[in-house]
Amino acid sequence: MAIPSSTLAASSPNILRPRPPAPAPLPLPPLLCPPSVPPPSRAAARSSRVLSASAPAALAEPSRAEPAPRRPPPAAWKHSSKSYLARQAAVLEIQQSPDLDAALERLGGLLKVQDLNAILRYFGKLDRMQDISKLFQYMQKHEKISAASYSSYIKFAGTSHNPLNALEIYNSIPDASMRINVFISNAVLSCLVKNGKFGIGMKCFQQMKRDGLKPDIITYSTLLAGCMKVNDGYTKALELIQELEYNSLKMDSVMYGTLIAVCASNNHCEDAERFFRQMVNEGHTPNEFHYSSLLNSYSADGNYKKAEALVQDMKSAGLVVNKVILTTLLKVYVRGGLFDKSRELLAELELLGHAKDEMSYCLLMDGLAKAGRTDEAKSVFDEMMGKSVKSDGYAHCIMISAFCRCGLLQEAKLLAKDFEAKFDRYDLVILNTMLCAYCRAGEMESVMQTLKKMDELAISPDYNTFHILVKYFFKEKLYLLAYRTMGDMHKKGHRPEEGLCSSLIFQLGNMNAYSEAFSVYNMLRYSKRNMCKALHEKILHILISGRLYKEAYVVVKDNAGSISKQAVRKFATAFMKSGNVNLINDVLKVIHASGNKIDQKLFNMAVSRFIVLPEKKELLLQLLQWMSGHGYAIDLSTRDLILKNSRFFGDELIKETLSKHRLSLKGVRSHKRKE
Repeated sequence: MAIPSSTLAASSPNILRPRPPAPAPLPLPPLLCPPSVPPPSRAAARSSRVLSASAPAALAEPSRAEPAPRRPPPAAWKHSSKSYLARQAAVLEIQQSPDLDAALERLGGLLKVQDLNAILRYFGKLDRMQDISKLFQYMQKHEKISAASYSSYIKFAGTSHNPLNALEIYNSIPDASMRINVFISNAVLSCLVKNGKFGIGMKCFQQMKRDGLKPDIITYSTLLAGCMKVNDGYTKALELIQELEYNSLKMDSVMYGTLIAVCASNNHCEDAERFFRQMVNEGHTPNEFHYSSLLNSYSADGNYKKAEALVQDMKSAGLVVNKVILTTLLKVYVRGGLFDKSRELLAELELLGHAKDEMSYCLLMDGLAKAGRTDEAKSVFDEMMGKSVKSDGYAHCIMISAFCRCGLLQEAKLLAKDFEAKFDRYDLVILNTMLCAYCRAGEMESVMQTLKKMDELAISPDYNTFHILVKYFFKEKLYLLAYRTMGDMHKKGHRPEEGLCSSLIFQLGNMNAYSEAFSVYNMLRYSKRNMCKALHEKILHILISGRLYKEAYVVVKDNAGSISKQAVRKFATAFMKSGNVNLINDVLKVIHASGNKIDQKLFNMAVSRFIVLPEKKELLLQLLQWMSGHGYAIDLSTRDLILKNSRFFGDELIKETLSKHRLSLKGVRSHKRKE
């Protein structure tokens, strides 16, 4: 069954690792050997991982080997096989040819699948994606393709940040049994996870299992690594571990490291400790990655005592306390408010040559700024600038935000200008920080220039960008501009803040922008299930003022229990006067169902609307029947009005209906008395 790819968007790399050793294939003659799939060693996997201390500790993706070229045959075989030598010569010529299409046309017929796979991997090592695509299309066209071909191509598509293409290729595999080949499935999941599509990857995984996939340890390791970057990653990680154990698979030290890092990134310190102990009890030896991940979990609440004890344990185990460990310990001190210790550790990092970039300084500056010690943060910033420490601009961001929080808007604006003068690189975090500074300072021209720069650099705005802009436009009383910005925010899938929506709805209503106010209400309603009940009544009054009765009916129908009886009565009266005549009966039924009693005045208004429209005879008759069925009487004035105009509807029909209504009403009342 094909897995949809329409929901894929921009890529965001993630973390994976190599697969465990496969059984060695039996030796076969060289021309019959299928391509082997030798995995990298676990030690190599561990040594290739990259640690990060500025955020929750993470693993970098080691380059997991795809099925490698087959083992060279014995010399006797090599020299005795002319066809083998011809194929090897053809492989070499194709690899070095400046015209791949012509070379394949001339020599491709000599080659077997394993030869083409070898060329595919050769191009992959050189990142020649255009040639990879051409070769793969040739292999598909001439049906010289295997599972190893698909897994290699999908892997290279992931490396080039093209998960959409990888998923399309996977869905195009004609053989259903090949689609659940574990190597191909793992390649697809790896591609999606590395490119930030964990949610799509999980959906694919579920579909693969339904189709018959038997996941292996690499499958779970791949998905577990994806849990690092998602909001519900901790819950997903535990579910994957439970499923893994249910399938009688065992966790290894690399998976434990990833799991501890997931716990740390989600502030589950106790669980991180529990998994660390469990790993040791199972006989796995912790390495620097395990220690740094557990150490990072202590930064959530600044538990420096446990952090110091862990570092001491690490030294006792003979492991090197490297830059990552010391920087993570600095993070723990900062989060715990131990700024004196933080300065001492920063001095030690400088002495060891580990403070050549801005990371350590930024940790201390950010902690001081958030503690309200802006002057001390500025002092660290000045010290860093004086030492010409390598910076990507994040130190500027921290200080700009600190100045904004303290109301030092002029200083924030000047520092933002200084950043623009010094740095030639931007990312979303930096641009949002500058945007916030300019918005708070009321620099409209600078705000527009920053937005223009985002467009020029093709940097997509996130929730913070939209939120900053909506608040700014609202503060400047540019309510329609705030509304349009919130509309863009909603289209991008971001949830607007309820308080800001409520204020904007009120202001739009005051300026008679009734449709726009209702649109903001709907944005909030569709993005948040539990919204403030008072907002339903607020929008109802705005819609009545704007004579948007159909929209008001929708609000009452869906939220009658959250709206006062007075407001419902006001709506009903307005609708009977001017609402869509085709919906009058529906409105009366909704009001009745909400527990509000319908009085004779409303009935009279409804009948009056029908009387002047003879073509609405059926609606009038339906109303009279519904009234009798629910115990509502027709007063004399309404009865006289109906009889006076009965010629338009048919005298006999109206008289018969009124007679039935009287009898039905008597029956209803008699039944109620008996009860």
